[in-house]
Amino acid sequence: MWYEILPSLSLMAVALMIPGLATTQIHKFTNGGKEKRTARIPWQWYLMERDRRVGGTGQYFDSKGLENIK
Repeated sequence: MWYEILPSLSLMAVALMIPGLATTQIHKFTNGGKEKRTARIPWQWYLMERDRRVGGTGQYFDSKGLENIK
């Protein structure tokens, strides 16, 4: 019957989800607890560069707060 495919389908779904979830966790670990930001349009790239400049550390994911804004 049709329900005999459910175990295989669930196994495939889990196998396909593992790489995406693992990548997210690796990015969080390497970027100081934050997910990796992607810039798909120029405005997003501009915001990432602004965060890098304003943060004072040279990295967009490691900001020091409002005290660095001059």
